[in-house]
Amino acid sequence: MMFMQPDQGPIVVEVYRQPQFTPDIGVEVVLSIFALAGVMLLFAAVGGLIVGAVVVGIRRARDASAPMPPDARSRGLGL
Repeated sequence: MMFMQPDQGPIVVEVYRQPQFTPDIGVEVVLSIFALAGVMLLFAAVGGLIVGAVVVGIRRARDASAPMPPDARSRGLGL
C-alpha cells in the first residue's frame, strides 16, 4: 500500500507557435551602417572647419583692432 501512487489527471502541454525565422545581417545593412558613419564623419569635419574658421576670424579681428606698439612700426613688423 505504501508504494501506490494516487491517480493523476491528464497532463496538458501547451504548444506555442515558433517565431518567424529572421535572416542574418545582410550586405545592405552593413553598407548602410558604413554610409551612416561616413555621413557623420562628414558632418563632424564640416563642423570642425566652421568652428576653426570662426576662431581664426575672431583672433584676426582682435589682432587687427589691437594697437600696435611704437617700436614694432620702426622695425617693420606691422602688417
